[in-house]
Amino acid sequence: MHAIAEETVQARLILSAHRSVRLRVTLTYLPDDPLAVRMAFPAEFSLDDPADGGPDCDDIVWVFARPLLAAGLEVPTGIGDVHVRPALGRRTVVELRAPEGTAMVQFDTADLRRFLWRSRLLVPEGEEHLHLDADRALAQLLG
Repeated sequence: MHAIAEETVQARLILSAHRSVRLRVTLTYLPDDPLAVRMAFPAEFSLDDPADGGPDCDDIVWVFARPLLAAGLEVPTGIGDVHVRPALGRRTVVELRAPEGTAMVQFDTADLRRFLWRSRLLVPEGEEHLHLDADRALAQLLG
């Protein structure tokens, strides 16, 4: 069994300029997928049709590049569905875009730095290629 870096942190889902709600987010890093990080959000915060699932549904998981998260702590970064940028007061905003809408989630930057530090203990930056399994990745793509 491989070690993983996993941490559950408190974040805020930004609803408007003056409203937000607290939620827990589980951050996960798997050395078997060394270029990616995962953010899992409680299912009740999904933008999907409520008829598709109730409170017993699985968490919503976003997977994106670890370097994107790391860079976004310092400067605004991202193209496509995930954008990360520093915010006031030692915070970081992760913006997730889907056809159903956009979610802005604010984190304490220290929580994200700690998670990234733990991921780098497992796979240092620049050594990701040593952990890639091309055969497994191809098999996953081909289904």
